[in-house]
Amino acid sequence: MKKIAMLGVENSHAGLFLEFMRANSKFNDIEVVGVFSEDEAATKRLHDAYGIPVMKTYDELAGKVDGVINTARHGDNHYKYLKPYLEYGIPVFVDKPITCKCEDALALVADAKKYNVKLTGGSCLRHVGFVQDVKNDVKEGVDGKTHGGLVRAPLSSNNPWGGLFFYIQHLIETVLEVFGRYPKSVRAYKVGEDKNFKEGDDLTVVFRYDNYDIIALGGESVFTYHVSRCSDTNVKGYSFNVKYGGPAFLAELNEYYDILHGADVPMGYKDFIAPVFVMNAIKESLDTDQEVAVKQYEV
Repeated sequence: MKKIAMLGVENSHAGLFLEFMRANSKFNDIEVVGVFSEDEAATKRLHDAYGIPVMKTYDELAGKVDGVINTARHGDNHYKYLKPYLEYGIPVFVDKPITCKCEDALALVADAKKYNVKLTGGSCLRHVGFVQDVKNDVKEGVDGKTHGGLVRAPLSSNNPWGGLFFYIQHLIETVLEVFGRYPKSVRAYKVGEDKNFKEGDDLTVVFRYDNYDIIALGGESVFTYHVSRCSDTNVKGYSFNVKYGGPAFLAELNEYYDILHGADVPMGYKDFIAPVFVMNAIKESLDTDQEVAVKQYEV
């Protein structure tokens, strides 16, 4: 039996993962032995629904569990909550955004390397079948070389959980998963004169790679997704919705389950934290009205 702690359970993903575990016999060898959130109502809901003990502090089970799932809404609580557990070398799932701050991402990876921690998580969009289809077309050069592409995903900026950073990894992760983890630069444009995002507003970001540009459209509270690629002889794309509780969410839990049971991680540390540096470059571009180089760090 694998014992795990769930941290930051104010996020709806925590309850969804617990529901998957209850509904699927595959997960019978996992026991969630504690939940923590600064939102006491959230922990009470899960305690009442699943009978899971409520932790008094986020580090209460450090050294006492086989794994940790961190779904905290605010990215600033990701490395903070995980740090006490990392020295025990247990597999970690960390939700989007991996962290808000670049320095937290680097500290997370430094600890993970030191203690040989397997990291997974981020945006569930990399598990969407259409996203993987276009990624494969880029990789295989289907219909010739890539000349550009278009990605659309929702934003949620007016919130107490990091503002723009709370949701933008969904947009970023799709671009990076399909077209490459390391764009050279980004140029972000808030659509409209008002710099403050509100419902219905759009964000346009140009991701500049060595041989093509990708246009990314973030729609404030508009939950329609799209990914497409322009090649020598074709323009191929898909529009889709990501159903809450659907295959993409289950896929990321399955990936963590496999890692918890000894499987290799799907990407290295540098690739895993790449979205953090992109989103900070996007924010800087918005603030300065300039194209901003995306920083890379050897980790």
